[in-house]
Amino acid sequence: MSAGSGKRARVIAWPAELADALPLALWSARGVAEATGGVASGDFEMSGVEIDSRDVRESDLFVALKGEATDGHRFVEGAMARGASAALVEQAVPGRHILVSDSFLALQALGQAARARTNAVIVGVTGSVGKTSVKEALFAALDRSSRGAAHRSVKSYNNHVGVPLSLARMPARSHFGIFEMGMNHAGEIAALTAQVRPHVAVITNIAPAHIEMLGSEEAIANAKAEIFQGLLPGGTAIIPADSPHFDRLRAAALEQGAQVVSFGRTRSADVRLLDAVPAAQGSLVTIDMGDRRVCYTVAAPGEHWIVNSLAVMAAVRAAGGDLGAAGLALAELEGMAGRGARQDIRTQDGGTALLIDESYNANPASMQATLAVLAGTPAQRRIAVLGAMKELGDFAPSLHAALAKPIVEAGVDFALLVGDEMAALADELGKSGQAKLGRQIAFAHCHSIDEARAALAAYGIAAGDAILVKGSNSVGLGALVAALAAKPDGS
Repeated sequence: MSAGSGKRARVIAWPAELADALPLALWSARGVAEATGGVASGDFEMSGVEIDSRDVRESDLFVALKGEATDGHRFVEGAMARGASAALVEQAVPGRHILVSDSFLALQALGQAARARTNAVIVGVTGSVGKTSVKEALFAALDRSSRGAAHRSVKSYNNHVGVPLSLARMPARSHFGIFEMGMNHAGEIAALTAQVRPHVAVITNIAPAHIEMLGSEEAIANAKAEIFQGLLPGGTAIIPADSPHFDRLRAAALEQGAQVVSFGRTRSADVRLLDAVPAAQGSLVTIDMGDRRVCYTVAAPGEHWIVNSLAVMAAVRAAGGDLGAAGLALAELEGMAGRGARQDIRTQDGGTALLIDESYNANPASMQATLAVLAGTPAQRRIAVLGAMKELGDFAPSLHAALAKPIVEAGVDFALLVGDEMAALADELGKSGQAKLGRQIAFAHCHSIDEARAALAAYGIAAGDAILVKGSNSVGLGALVAALAAKPDGS
């Protein structure tokens, strides 16, 4: 045998793994029936799981859920027409199906069966701010580490339906699984983490999101710490060292027998930020991980992304991923739609302006963080389109008014405030705030997206402008982003 043929033989002889013996299809009819206690109408295979008939792809299993407003069984025919391989239903339907007594409980059971059959390392992520971004960064890092064998929950599928759906979609051959968990009330994350059963649990931070339902930041910290209840024996808890609730989170993790790894700027952090300097895009970050120092680039701009990257690196190491691959992933990670995506839009004067899309969610901490990003963005003028922050309860007026200072510090030239809750901020900017803030801010307060479009058109967008759009998803600023991308005046 020649030297060349010997090298080719070694390349062809790729190392075998136990997972190679697992089926390629996501689910078989028999597998779904066994997992759910249902009855299959035949023998067939499925490559995906979907609950929205509009999103069905070829060979998906369509789960017909019954909700308060509608019944998924009404859309089985449409799902099949879009290429669904079969439907999971509570009543017999024409075509291939698995008949169960309760489709929601069946979805949960299917998720549990997917979790039970995999040998993947599972990472759970929660937090008041940044959990979706950290989840996506972790996926990018671990997917690169495993050569495409990582799985994660998509979008913000982090509730009582999204988590079992995301689990049910996890291929048996996965090496890593990354799942986001969210909550509005105490006890919700406890139920979700019992399904996910992570090896690694990450809390990004604690902030007054959903404070209307929970009453205090301490209660929010307790609710987020429920994620540790699902940790497998010997699991790792990743927690923010700089948080005023660090001791509370650490105690909750230790109570579950977890190994605690902290991240942050404080000298006691296990993963500690040593330095962060601006790069061409984002930041060049150096961290101390105890036994080593690691230097990498974070493509996404902002102080919050620097801190997010510490959590990502800590979790990658705890999960057994490759830190070098994680660094490359962070250097390439782009902002997601609604969560920091940036695009140039054409202006009426023939130039371009920068649109920063943060329209999916907002709370006091994330508002301040993104306004700081706007402050560091080179621009002729800075325009902030800010939607109301929801679920703040009695704290809403003071927390909205408190945004006046970061708006001034960001050098905002025009603030467009959208939603009834923004009245307190409009008052701060227009009346009592001017003497304290020391700078006149042009602003407009609107109660609807149509009013906001008209106000933005009246102000005008010019070449060199940077426009930040941020607010709670229910405000509907995503429609304004789409309009700006189509026409710079937003009309």
